[in-house]
Amino acid sequence: MPVVATPIIPGAEPFSAPGGDGGVLVLHGFTGNPQSMRSLAEAFAKAGHAVELPLLPGHGTAVEDLVPKRWSDWAEAAEAAYTQLAARCSRVVTAGLSMGGLLALWLATRHDEVAGVVAVNPFVEEPAQSFRDILTGILDTGSPTLPAIGSDICQPGVEESAYAATPIEAVLSMFDAAAEVAADLGKIQCPVLLFSSRQDHVVPTSSGDRVAAGVAGPVERVWLERSYHVATLDWDREEVESRAAAFAGTVLGAA
Repeated sequence: MPVVATPIIPGAEPFSAPGGDGGVLVLHGFTGNPQSMRSLAEAFAKAGHAVELPLLPGHGTAVEDLVPKRWSDWAEAAEAAYTQLAARCSRVVTAGLSMGGLLALWLATRHDEVAGVVAVNPFVEEPAQSFRDILTGILDTGSPTLPAIGSDICQPGVEESAYAATPIEAVLSMFDAAAEVAADLGKIQCPVLLFSSRQDHVVPTSSGDRVAAGVAGPVERVWLERSYHVATLDWDREEVESRAAAFAGTVLGAA
């Protein structure tokens, strides 16, 4: 598929807010965009924190733009956003959904000064080799994408503005990164607030188990009983926002 220059999907624009001395970097998931995280980012901003919610490379436009992107592209963008936020804040929390949670944890493995991590249904558990073999077999047939994985939401009438297809080579690169980050979880010394949906049709709860067992710092795990994968847009959205904002306030100090 050719790379195209496509306008940003309405509502998928990045979000930024000034604030106090503490900052929160908010990261969206694979095939999604800032629309799924905007309300959470606004909750952090309302609490008085500086906030950055970037649009990750290949996202928020057309799926053709995501096909050639790889983990290195998203990691580079997350690192750049973190560096910019840390330059104007004394302490920073990283927060993310799904692949955004993986990126948030990855940053914490690289920066021991990260004050805390908020991970919502993070993807950190590499799928079995048999599943990878299925995906590479589909690639061999000439098909570069799978059906969509976005908008796994329980609440009727609520949708995530995610892509209608899933680029296979891009997702395989995320699988490789998940294995590396999982192996490095022990480097994370800061507090972690982990949200896990009881019913998640995208990321198994065992991925959250891996985080809870792997990080060296204290972990508070909150089980979400009424939401699916995109919990930031689902029935438990307000609980996620209030708990995340309180967590950030605790680890960052007064805004």
